[in-house]
Order: sequence, then structure tokens, then C-alpha cells
Amino acid sequence: MKLKMATAVLMLAAFSLPAFAADEFYVVHDVKSKKCTVVDKKPTNASMTIVSPAGTVYKSRTEAESGMKTIKVCS
Repeated sequence: MKLKMATAVLMLAAFSLPAFAADEFYVVHDVKSKKCTVVDKKPTNASMTIVSPAGTVYKSRTEAESGMKTIKVCS
């Protein structure tokens, strides 16, 4: 009985983890290379700065890539 319960809990956890995947994308500017990229984690080091208007957080990578085209620093 305990084995069945443990197996059920593990399977539930395995199927629910992708739901917690990153749904935040940022447009960042690399100070050294002078290039913009889209990242799925908020930058923590000083070599990359968020350049999207008002620190916009995008919901998808394609939305962030479209937004990157409108940013003056990235053009």
C-alpha cells in the first residue's frame, strides 16, 4: 500500500513540474558585446541590463523577440 502511494505521489510530481516552467522572458543588453538577447531568467550580474520598456516581462519567447525589434538599443 505504501509503495502504491509513493509511486502515485512521484508520478503526480513528475507530471506537474513542467507547469512551473519559466514563463518570464527578458530582453537584455550585454555591455561587453553590445548585443541584445532574450533570456528566461532575470539577470543578476552587472554585465547584462534589462532594456525592455519599463522592465517589461514577456510571457513567451516570440513575444520578447518581437519586442526586441522595437527597442532602440537593440536595433
